Parts: sequence; structure tokens; C-alpha cells
Amino acid sequence: MPRPHAAVDLDATNVIRAEAAERSRLLTVSAYEVHVDVSGARDEAAETYPVEATLRFVCAEPGAAAHVDWIHAGVDAVVLNGRELEPAEVVGDARILLPELAAENELVLRGRSRYSRSGEGLHRFTDPADGQVYLYTQYEPADARRVFPDFEQPDLKAAFTFALTGPADWVLASNRPEASRTEVRPGVVRVDFEPTLPQSTYITTLLAGPYASWEDRWDGHAGTGAPAVPLRLFTRQTMAEAFDPEAVFDVTRRGLDLFHELFGVPYEWGKYDQAFVPEYNLGAMENPGLVTFTEDFVFTSRATAAQYEGRANVILHEMAHMWFGDLVTMRWWDDLWLKESFADFMGTLGVDEATDFETAWVTFASRRKAWAYVQDQMPTTHPIVADIVDLEAARQNFDGITYAKGASVLKQLAAYVGRDAFLDAARRYFRAHAWGNAELTDFMAALEAASGRDMGAWADAWLHTSGVPRLRVEAGDDGAPVLHQEGVDPVTGRPVLRPHALKVGVFTPDEAGVLRRTAQVAADVPDGADGAAVVLEGLTVPAGVRLVLPNDEDLTYAALALDEASLQAALTHPIADPLAEATVWAALWSMTRDGELPAARFLEAVERLSAGIETVGVHTQVLTQAATAVSQFAAAADRPGLRARLAETLAEQVRALEAGSDRQRTAARTWALVARADADLARPLAAALLGGTGAGAADDGAGEDAPGLAVDAEIRWLVLQALAATGQADEARLDAELAAGRTAQTVTWHRLATAARPEPAVKAAAWEAVMAGRTADGVELSNDLLSATAAGFAAGDVELLAEHEAGFWPRLEQVWASRSNGLASRAIGGLFPGHQDAVAGDAAAQESHPTLASAQRWLDEHPDAPGALRRLVVEHTDQLRRSLRVQAAQPTA
Repeated sequence: MPRPHAAVDLDATNVIRAEAAERSRLLTVSAYEVHVDVSGARDEAAETYPVEATLRFVCAEPGAAAHVDWIHAGVDAVVLNGRELEPAEVVGDARILLPELAAENELVLRGRSRYSRSGEGLHRFTDPADGQVYLYTQYEPADARRVFPDFEQPDLKAAFTFALTGPADWVLASNRPEASRTEVRPGVVRVDFEPTLPQSTYITTLLAGPYASWEDRWDGHAGTGAPAVPLRLFTRQTMAEAFDPEAVFDVTRRGLDLFHELFGVPYEWGKYDQAFVPEYNLGAMENPGLVTFTEDFVFTSRATAAQYEGRANVILHEMAHMWFGDLVTMRWWDDLWLKESFADFMGTLGVDEATDFETAWVTFASRRKAWAYVQDQMPTTHPIVADIVDLEAARQNFDGITYAKGASVLKQLAAYVGRDAFLDAARRYFRAHAWGNAELTDFMAALEAASGRDMGAWADAWLHTSGVPRLRVEAGDDGAPVLHQEGVDPVTGRPVLRPHALKVGVFTPDEAGVLRRTAQVAADVPDGADGAAVVLEGLTVPAGVRLVLPNDEDLTYAALALDEASLQAALTHPIADPLAEATVWAALWSMTRDGELPAARFLEAVERLSAGIETVGVHTQVLTQAATAVSQFAAAADRPGLRARLAETLAEQVRALEAGSDRQRTAARTWALVARADADLARPLAAALLGGTGAGAADDGAGEDAPGLAVDAEIRWLVLQALAATGQADEARLDAELAAGRTAQTVTWHRLATAARPEPAVKAAAWEAVMAGRTADGVELSNDLLSATAAGFAAGDVELLAEHEAGFWPRLEQVWASRSNGLASRAIGGLFPGHQDAVAGDAAAQESHPTLASAQRWLDEHPDAPGALRRLVVEHTDQLRRSLRVQAAQPTA
């Protein structure tokens, strides 16, 4: 039916920046009252739930029209200022028109919303172990509108008063403490919560289900006047036995202590709940008062120290958001970095200064920066302060630039202006903009006031440009070493030389051949032409074996070009300092990805040195990179031999590293992943880790080939997936394994294994299930099960995958249009044709590779496809192009 009064597309789910700015100019929102009824959630046939909301807001231009957002399942009533509007005239699929607004307005809406299986909106999960139903919400960047009607943009903050109706024996929780509980009918209660402080829609939250819970408290902070805060933790009941609440409470209390000392502003949300929830589509979300996490942080199998450190990092990342993001929020998604870069940086700093983990900055150098360097070399790179024109772009901007590069640049900023000035700026920023919204200029103003420096040139060089600076040290004309900087913004094509506060170190071998720092000098590199070459006064580079490290202590963000002598030293000698070791391995990996270091030579270094890497996170990263080097960058003819060599290295580490150690487990995990590609590798893997040689073998546990290794569910399923992918574990065996221990995790692992079997019919069914989002018998795939199916499809014999490529390209737009961005991204990324070998010849020949040509043809023929979809295809195409280019550049074996 036509809607003659509509001034906007009421079916549009995208939100345009200019449109949001106009609505912000027009409206000031004061309060929401939202009631969500999930009392029927246990009924699997129920696809929707009732919602009632009252919104109060002011309009700057009485008589104007606006709209409210709601991606609903049906709207029963729209009452604006006491006048009931006809739904058929004002309600669209995603928006509701609000005509003829008054100066002060009250809007009442009643209708229904849909349960989610994608992790966007109100997600419903049924535990396969006991049949219990669990609900939680996830909204960033704009999915609160999938649950209740709202003005979905971060700068329209308001106070939210939530109410939840649900089973009386369930946990019912939200951002704020419970205000009252009323019995609605036998077995069903309504819980009303206290109003929130002013906050954005995307960090509101609801939690409902029979969650196991634990309670503790934080005693407050006298210096800021922060009161004591009750702490609670939640997991599914079937995860409770594996959970370690005391460790999580300990990190939480320490983090609150540290951040109050650093920020000087009290936490005022009334409580601090943390829920670990199933099928989460992110690592965590900073909802104030009720932070949600993936339950991957509940370790049901043996976890390494790196995993525990990673969990602590995420806990403190989200805690930092209570200030950076929740207290002060970006005005629009252009300044997403204002919260994510800060939280990424402060999360690592928090682990380093508030916990007993000693390798936080080592992990940052090895893992987070690796993500940033990869993202920053893609055609879709962008400045840290990005130009986000709409929500479609915002969804794709939760990337390595916004998080890891931004955090790396903030680490450099703290070195550039000094720690005290950096923290003083943060405190000024919080005081000036508490409970409101801010932009880059606001933080720069605080930083200038704190440091006394003009930050304009720094911000222009680091925050408004793209690309990775490149540093190298060479001997100057007079023999003194010179630090050279190169940089080109790949977006504009213009040279850019950034300011750096860094250190350059020299490492020489001791009597045991271990490289140790023997000299170091600090350098202040100016921006512009003066920063192209800086003489390193006072630094002497000796003759003989030595390593010159241009970014010692990893203070800045830059790719490192090692001179030949330094490269040779790095490839053959262990390094004593863990942070220098991580920085050097990151440089070696960057050279491998760029085709400057042959994959075989990188693998030789892994064979020679990786068993000596003591930091578990770096050890894990290097082994994973070795597997990637073989599968993506080695020439096709060399791949089987290199893979066998890598498998032998991993098997030897499983045999020889400390029995039961984290590094032994890391080697076993990587060995199982490598073995998916070769039956001759999967058989000895099974024999070593399960005590069997293949399908039907008795699995008695690891023996002398893996002394002390805990063969738990994770290890068993990793081996089974390798056996399945190589045709050595049939469906009956996989089903029997699942029946022996059915949990949400084993269901996902089983899904991957069954899709990995090298049978044409199996691969065809997996491919179609991912494309359609449901199995052949109509079962909808949740986000986790969809990703597992795609991973299983991609595992094993690549010959079975090629026949599906032709059907991939015609269905991309339909997949994107028919599902949420999250599910569509998982499907397209999971099935993207990338298992290809390079063709001989020059760059032109590479571009004519059939898969690459098909990808480029799709991009050329679909210029008007949604921007986020095009970005996804561009990035995967670039990864394929790099893989083919580097393969072709490999020296002949």
C-alpha cells in the first residue's frame, strides 16, 4: 500500500550519515521505556516476541517529520502524542514515519520482533546438551532496532528503562540493577530495571535464560569517589564446570583499580556483570553494566597461557570502553577509532600493568600488529579516521585499521608526547565530554592542552593518511648508521613521511649463539622531508654477525626492511629479548607475504628456531604463519614437500617439547590443521595423538610420541577433522564421536568434520547449505554452524572445490540481500574461491588466472552492488592476487 506521507524510504535498513546528522539536528531524545516479553522463548516454534516501547523526545522544528527505526515482525499500534496512526500508512520494514511532530513528543509503539540466529539482535540458542534455551542481545553497530524501536545512531543518547518478562526461574538482566520483580502469572515474572544514565542505543543489552551465576564485589576507589560495585558472572549451566570465575573476578577487580588510577573518573553504572554467551559473533561487547563475551573464553579443553592472557586482554579492552566509548561516545562511525583504538591500546596496557601476565606487549607486536599490517596493505585500506558515509560502510570498518593500527599509533603517541601527557589528555577529555559525544578534534584539543604541543601535523600524518611506513638502517657516507623512512599513501598515491619516537637496537651473539642487545639509541624522526634520513648519533654497528633492529621495543608502527646481514642473523640465531624476537618474526613474515623472502627460507627458519620461542603467543603465531606460507605462498610443485617438512617439525615438537606444555599443545593443534591436506600426514597424526592409525582404530590416548599431551575433546576433534578431510573417518565414526559427548562445541566441530569429507555429494551439500543458509532438510544454520560448514567445505582435496566456483559469482548479490550482513559475510568469505595455484608468467599472466579474472569481472560488472559487499569481494580478490603473485615469484626448488 502506498505511504503518501513518507519522506524517507521506510524499507531501507541502511542509515546515511547525512540523514543521521539531520535527525540529530532535529531531535533531542530524553527517555525510552521498553518492555520485551520472552516468556514464550522456550517454544522452538515461536519465531517472534512481543515488544512495547515509549519514546520521549523534543523536536526543534514543530510540524516537521522524522522516523524511528524498527526492523520488526509486525507493528500493531503507533500512537504519537495521543493520536493513533494507521500502521499501513506509516510503517515500513525497517522504519516508521513520524509526521507532524510537536515540540515535545511521546511515541508509543506495540508490535513484535524476531529472534535471531545470526548473533545480531536478540539471539536465541538451544543447548544441544540439555535442551535449555538461552537469550542475549548484540547490537553494534545498529541492531538494537532488531529488538525494539529506537533512533539508531550513536549521538542520540537517552536514558533507557527496560523491563523483561520471562520465566521466573531464569536470570533476567539488563544494563542496570533490578528495580522490582512482579509475578505476571504462575511461573512468569516481569522484572523492571533502574533507568540507565545517558547512553547510546548500541550498548543497551538484555540477557535471559537459566544461566549459572557467580557473585563478588569490587570495593570501590577512594581517589575518584567510586562506590563499591557488585560483580556477577554468567555462563550456560553446561559450561559451569569448566568455568574459572575466581580468575575472571581477579582480572576484573585489578582492572577497575588500574583504570580508576589512570582515568580519575568513577565508574557509575551501578553493577559490573559479565556474561559468556553461545554463538557470539564478536569477541565481546562493552555494554555498560552487562558486558557480553564469546563463550570461547570458557575453556572446556586445556587452554594455553596465551589463551588466558587473551581473555584477560579482552576483559580489560571492554572495561576500558566504560570510559572510551560508553561515557564519551563518538558522534558518528567516522570516529569509531575513538573508542576501539583506545580500548585496544588500554586493554594491552592493562594486562601489562594490572595482571601477572608478562608478555602483553609481546603478543601485541606479534598478533595485533600483524593484523594491522595485512589490513593496511589491502586496496580497501583507509585512514584511521575513516570516511564512513553510511552504516554499510561502518559494519565493514571494524577492521585491523580501526583496532590494531589505531592502537599501534596510540602506543606511538604515548611515546611521542609522554605517558603523563597522554593520560592527562584522557582525563581532560572525559571531564569535558562525560555522558555526551565527541570527535577527533575534541581529543586533539585535550592532547594539546595536556602536552603543550601543536598536534595538528601529527594527526594529519598519522590519522588522516593510509599505508605502512617502512624503516631501514644503512651505513652513511661517513660510516655512521642512518635511519631511512619511506612511505606512500596508497589511497592518494602521495608520499607521506610520519614523525616517530623510536629506538634502534643492535644485537650480537653471545657464546651460545643467542642474539642479545649490545647497543641502543633513541631517535626522534620528524615528519616531512626531514624524516627521510636521520643519522643515528652514538650508535656503532659492529662487523660480523649482528642484527640491527630499526624499531627496537616496538614503539612505532612501521614495516622493517632488514639489511642482508641482519636478515641472515635473524634467520639463523635465536633472540633473547621476547619483544625483539616478536618484532623480528613479524618482519620476516611481512617479507614472506611480500615475496621478498621465499616461503622455503621462512620455513627453514621455523624448523631451526621455532622450538626455542618461549613466548607461547609468538610460538603459536609463527607456527600458524608457517602453515600459511606453505598453503598460500609456496609454489604448487613445492607444496607437498614443504608441508611434509613442516609436519615433521611439528611432530618433533610434540615429541620433544616439555611434556604437557602449552607449546607442545600449540604444535599439536597446528599439526592437525596441516594434516587436513594430506592423508600421509593425517595417519601419523592419529597414531601419535589418538593412539590409532585411522578410521575404526582404538583411541587410547597419546603415548610416547606425545608425552603428557592432554587428549581432550578439542584435540580429538582436530584429529578427527584431519582424518575426515583425508577420507579416513566416515560419517558413522563422526556421529558416534558426537553421541559420546554432545555439546554446543562438539556439534560445531562435528559439522566441520562431516563437511570436510572428500566426497562430491558431501561437498555439494555443504556448498549449497552455506549459500542458502540452511541444510537440505531445512534446518537454519546459526552463525557458528554456517562458519563450520564453510570451513569443512574448504578443507581437504581442492580438486573437489573447483566445480562449484562457476555458481559462486551469480549468487553473491542474492546472498547479500537475503541475509544479515554478518551471515552474508561469513558465507561469502567462507566460500570465496581461493584454493588456486599460480600460473607461470609475468604479472599480466597472473591477472588472467581464471579465478582472478572471474573476480575482477564480477567487480567490473557490479559497480552498483552494496559497498560493503564490494569491499568484501575486493579484499578476498586482493588476497588471492597476492597469493598468486608470491607463488609465481618463488625460486625454483
